[in-house]
Order: sequence, then C-alpha cells, then structure tokens
Amino acid sequence: MMSNLFSVFDPSASTINMSLNWMSTFIGLLIIPTIYWMTPSRKSIFWKNITMTLHKEFSVLIGPTGHAGSTLLFITLFSFILFNNFMGLFPYIFTSSSHLMFTLSLSMPLWLSFMMYGWINHTKHMFAHLVPQGTPSVLMPFMVCIETISNIIRPGTLAVRLAANMIAGHLLMTLLGNTGPSLPSSLITLLIIGQIALLVLESAVAIIQSYVFAVLTTLYSSEVN
Repeated sequence: MMSNLFSVFDPSASTINMSLNWMSTFIGLLIIPTIYWMTPSRKSIFWKNITMTLHKEFSVLIGPTGHAGSTLLFITLFSFILFNNFMGLFPYIFTSSSHLMFTLSLSMPLWLSFMMYGWINHTKHMFAHLVPQGTPSVLMPFMVCIETISNIIRPGTLAVRLAANMIAGHLLMTLLGNTGPSLPSSLITLLIIGQIALLVLESAVAIIQSYVFAVLTTLYSSEVN
C-alpha cells in the first residue's frame, strides 16, 4: 500500500529492512558476460548495429577536432541511461533515472570536466563563446551574462529534463492504475488498453530521453574544442 503517490520514487524505501532500490542499476552487470561469447547472438548483432550508428552520429557532432575514441564515452552513457529507463518500466522496480541523485551524478561531473578542459586548454575559444558573432557592442555585456548563466545551468537542465520525463509518465500510469478498483467492469477494458498505450509511450520516452541526454552532452563537449 502506497502511503504517498510519490513513494514509488523514494529510494529510501526498504524491503525486509534492506534498501534494495538502487540494485536495479547494477543488474546490467549480469548480462555483460554474454557480450564475450564466441558465437554472436541476434541480440549482440542488433546492439552492435545500434552502437555503430550512434558512433557515426556522435562523430559528426564532435567534429574533426574531437579526440579519437571519445564517442565511446557517449555511447556508454546512452546505454547506461537506456538500461535504467527500461528497468523502471517493470513492476515493483525503482526507476533510478527518475531521481535527481542519479541524473545529477551523470551530468555534473561531465559538465565540470568539459568546462575545466575548455578553460584551461582553450581559454580564448571559451571567451569567444560568451559573445555570439555579430552581437552589437551595446548588447555585449548582457550577452555575456546570458551565456554565462546558460552555461552554469546546463547540468541542472540535463538532470531535471531526464528525471521529470521519467517521473511524469510513471505518475500517470500510477494514477490510472489506482483508479482500477473503483471503476465498473465495463470500463476496465478501456483502462487496460490505456495502460498498454502508456507503456508503449513510456518505452519510446525511455529511448528518446537517453538519446537526448547523450546528444546534448556530445554537443557540450564539442563546444570546448
């Protein structure tokens, strides 16, 4: 019995006095050994095609000035977020990607490393980014303030975007699911169809949000080169 509508997103909830909610993040370690099988399966071939497509897209976004192998970081980030998003679609499994502790832990270190690398190695380039090309002299101080604020809030927007999108769909499914016992039997079929449609929508959101997070992180990294 949920004491609160948001208790499904509470990582402090425990089972048999053991907090196992964050364990869903590490379940993916169990499927890693199958990658190293000598005979590839359809699943591994399918995933390899996806990673190669992502590698080509991220290489274009990073540009020729990017470091070799840097796309591996963003493909891993995409895979990690995608796995956690899908784990949250299973019943009674805590959606770790809906918690700001998880999303900020991904976005903040990446943003800090990009900023430190850019300001230490490409200081003039970073200063040039604060004033867009063609800005009138009168507006330059305002543009510097706006660009500085937009740079500072980037990790927060990345984290909140992912967490809010995962929470929104799960809350809607929870609200609809809780109305089931009070509905007449004639409307139960409509409720089930609606829940299935929402589940399909949430599956698409899980893919889109992991892709958006990885693409935006790639774009932020390309600005410091």
